[in-house]
Amino acid sequence: TLEIQTDYRDGEAQTDPYSPQYIVRSGSVPEILALATLTWGRGLPAGQAEMEIIDRIREKRAWEAALPPMDSPSNTAKRLKMMEAMERKEWAYREEEIDKLQKVRMEVFKTLQKRREENQKKLDAVRLKNQWQNYQKAKQEKMRKIQHDCALMLRKLIAKRKNCMGKLERRDIIKEYNDFSSQAYAPLSRFGFFPDGNSDYYVVKNFYLNTFAGLCELEESLQHSVSQIKNKISKPTCTISESGYIRKSARLEAVLAQVHQAILEKKNKLKEPKKPPPVCEKVESSVPKPPTLILEKPSIEEEEIDLAVICLQKLLRGRALQNMMFEGKEKRVDLIQELRTTHALQEEGQLLLEAEKQKTLSLQRQQDSQMHQLSALERDLATVEGRTLGNILDFLSKELVRLQEEQKIHALVMLAERQRRMREAEEAGRRQLEEDRREEEDELFKQAREGDCWDCSSLTIDTYLEDIILSSMERTAEEQAREEIQKRAIEINDIAYEMESRRTRLQSEEIVAELVYNFLIPEAEKSFMRERVRLSQRKHIYAAHRIIHKGTE
Repeated sequence: TLEIQTDYRDGEAQTDPYSPQYIVRSGSVPEILALATLTWGRGLPAGQAEMEIIDRIREKRAWEAALPPMDSPSNTAKRLKMMEAMERKEWAYREEEIDKLQKVRMEVFKTLQKRREENQKKLDAVRLKNQWQNYQKAKQEKMRKIQHDCALMLRKLIAKRKNCMGKLERRDIIKEYNDFSSQAYAPLSRFGFFPDGNSDYYVVKNFYLNTFAGLCELEESLQHSVSQIKNKISKPTCTISESGYIRKSARLEAVLAQVHQAILEKKNKLKEPKKPPPVCEKVESSVPKPPTLILEKPSIEEEEIDLAVICLQKLLRGRALQNMMFEGKEKRVDLIQELRTTHALQEEGQLLLEAEKQKTLSLQRQQDSQMHQLSALERDLATVEGRTLGNILDFLSKELVRLQEEQKIHALVMLAERQRRMREAEEAGRRQLEEDRREEEDELFKQAREGDCWDCSSLTIDTYLEDIILSSMERTAEEQAREEIQKRAIEINDIAYEMESRRTRLQSEEIVAELVYNFLIPEAEKSFMRERVRLSQRKHIYAAHRIIHKGTE
């Protein structure tokens, strides 16, 4: 009854909606039963594709209701013609759906191919980078080896250059022991010295420390007081608990006590009286003052001259200051004029400035409104142009598809016509051969009939009669088979018409629903999912648009 907050979305906990049981009255076919095959997540909630399917089902029902009854040959022919037209329409719609599905699959295939190419490019780039790094490492290793070999050869050349004449020098022992990098201090192993072989050479070996007898003798030589341990355990300043630990409160008390003791010691030091100075202390005498200067009194003429000079100096200084002020004023005339117009204008001047300001603002607002109207007009014109161009391109694309299909159909018709003509030619050839053979047989029969040999003629007559009997039997059997087939076809048609008349609207809708579910629902589901993703992304795009254009608006 109050509020609730979860860490999951509603879509993650959504279950199939409850669908109660229902009973259909006899003789009634509710329209809602056409959606019985739709379930949650597979057609529900209904989107644009489902609404188109529902409209098509309604059109199909209206078409079925408009079909003429099969009570006369004209109505039957009309019904067959309408059914053929509807079938062609359904197949055209199905072909359109298949084309759309193929286009979507082609787009998906292109996207996957592009992604695969991008991944392959990334893998190739990684491989090239690894190969380049390996080559760089090999290059650096080779350069390091070359530099090492170069330094080694330089050292060898420097050593050979020192003794280029090949003279033998005596060993200078003093110089070797003075240089700590010489062979005396650090001999090289290539000269036969291995320092790890005699590492025990510098180990201290003592009889009293390495043997038990030496330890016993050393212990006897020491005094008895050395072996006795005398350690005084200081009492803890804090109280210790039974478990052997010092509590935090006890440590704080000890610290506070130390601080209090330090403060008391500082106060006691401040309260101590100052010691009187000793009697024998030396008192320094003050420094004598210098003698006062005595000026001679000038004469009256000198005083007048000094006063005249002072007055002349004042006049010169004042004139210099006036010249400096005038020069500064001439340099800052514009600034002074601006300050006067800003701060020392009269009321009428301020009103004129305010009027000019208002006029400028009104012109600016008028210009902004005109720009806004122009932009709106351009936007509307662009919308109309885009819609017109889209319609024209759509019409042209459909015309192109229609022309292509017409060309295909024309090509198929031409092929069929060519095949028909070839078959007619073959049939005419066979018919001509049959007529020629028949004429030959008739001529042979006439000659055999007119001949003298009765046996031959009788045999020919028997053969002829057998052929006639066999052909008549075959013709009779074929006629009987055709009659039987026609009877069976009439019975099957009557049964089919009776089943169609007994078939309810629900059964027809079930057949249509199965066709829709098997052919149209998968594409509708894909379209619905794409629309759903677009709608889910639309709010983020709208929020970003508002954030970007918030300041400009």
